[in-house]
Amino acid sequence: MEKENIIAVMKRYELKYCLNKEQLKFFKEKIKEHMKLDKYGLTSIASLYYDTPDYQLINRSIEKPKYKEKLRLRSYGLATDTSKTFLEIKRKSEGIVYKRRISLSEMEAEGLIEGAYNRKDQIGRELMSFLDNYKVLEPKYLIIYDREAYYQDDSDLRITIDMNPRYRTTDLNLHTSMEGTPLLEEGAILEIKVQHSIPLWLTHILSEGKIYQSSFSKVGTAHKLEMKAKYPAIYQTNNNYIKGEYHYGLTI
Repeated sequence: MEKENIIAVMKRYELKYCLNKEQLKFFKEKIKEHMKLDKYGLTSIASLYYDTPDYQLINRSIEKPKYKEKLRLRSYGLATDTSKTFLEIKRKSEGIVYKRRISLSEMEAEGLIEGAYNRKDQIGRELMSFLDNYKVLEPKYLIIYDREAYYQDDSDLRITIDMNPRYRTTDLNLHTSMEGTPLLEEGAILEIKVQHSIPLWLTHILSEGKIYQSSFSKVGTAHKLEMKAKYPAIYQTNNNYIKGEYHYGLTI
């Protein structure tokens, strides 16, 4: 499935919450009173994350710096030869998320990343600069989840609920399958996306459901699961692992 009218430039706050099964049921029931499910309903989304050979981008993100950035290629449903995917730089600075992305086919995106051709439009030039800065970027993790997105008329508020988040490190493309290793045992990941402030009615729902903001990165969690499996000796009893001078926790 191809999504239409995808915004190319975004600037907003993105707040995350991890929901258990009871909280998920409660929240979905309450949100119906204020927001509408978008026309796509439940959508399977796949995002292919690129990184340097030594995982520079992911490791930096895990450190929780004031500024971090990622490069990913996203599809809504399995990609086909004719469907569009979205190559995106996602940056976060001082709690604000900035996204810049372009729409192109999966093959075109791979060619751009590999340096087969250039883009001369504004966002294309930004992508080229990003790629030139990191020199060598390769696909590392495919993150997949099933999303419900909610919107409110005449409002910048958007809410997404990502269920069954999963990942894989093989068949790193957007067209093979939507299969992967689970990232959560149960529940879902709630994201509130807003340019200004959360409305009072939503604050009341979160408070009533005892839903508290948390920090969860799908690709960061996948990376730490992989590193723990591959290098158990570098993990400590407190569930942290150490790489050089850096300390990485198991939840972000």
